[in-house]
Amino acid sequence: MSRKREHEPEKENGERWMLTYLDLITLLMIFFVVLYSMSKVDTQKFQAVAESLNKALSGSTPAKIEISTNQVGPSLIQTGSPPEKTPNTNTPPDANVNAGQANGNIERMSLEAIKAKLDKFAADNGIQTTLVTSIEERGLVVSIQETLLFESGSADITARARDILEKVSTVLAAAPNQIKVEGHTDNLPIRTAQFPSNWELSVIRSTNVVQILQRDGIPPSRLSATGYGEYRPISSNDTDAGRGRNRRIDLIILHTKYEVTEPQQP
Repeated sequence: MSRKREHEPEKENGERWMLTYLDLITLLMIFFVVLYSMSKVDTQKFQAVAESLNKALSGSTPAKIEISTNQVGPSLIQTGSPPEKTPNTNTPPDANVNAGQANGNIERMSLEAIKAKLDKFAADNGIQTTLVTSIEERGLVVSIQETLLFESGSADITARARDILEKVSTVLAAAPNQIKVEGHTDNLPIRTAQFPSNWELSVIRSTNVVQILQRDGIPPSRLSATGYGEYRPISSNDTDAGRGRNRRIDLIILHTKYEVTEPQQP
């Protein structure tokens, strides 16, 4: 009896390590099952969620969320608009950036060439102080003061102004860029039957200039008219000289990158 009892603890210890081994195997199996289940994604449901996020987060240049079909890739979600064409693997990573910079430089050179022609035209005709050009972030700005285009308080374009706008439109027609025509006034109030305020005066003036540009060959799809009244001054309204600078028509030849904000043709 004593020998049998002496061997019983050894039998129990042997069964315990087997139970521990079986528990370990079970846990490993569950672990791999969980990993396997996590690797399976319902792409249809995930795509529906992605489309909802696209609508909720869309802005001026919304990013599109897509499900990656590449089983080897490091991520299931990719952001950004997909390329229309398969990129060339031989193309350097900064090739697109360089191409964009090149296009921007070419466009700037084109606007600078237009500016040079308009500056020469203004100098040849002695109107370089009333027809002034400048290149800004949004594009080439051709600022024409009121005295060169209209009588005071009037929106009718003078005969001399028609000749000037005809020459200007000939130069501007060479570029395909959108052209915004902006009317501006000083802060002196105007209250007539035709123009109850400076708003109406600035809008009608810019619209009349648009009609002249269209008549002289610039497609109407490239043109737009805006009136700012007295609210976009470029000089102080405290002096006659400052008010004279503020009474103007600005022709803005927009950089193509700003055309995304313009209404598109159907």
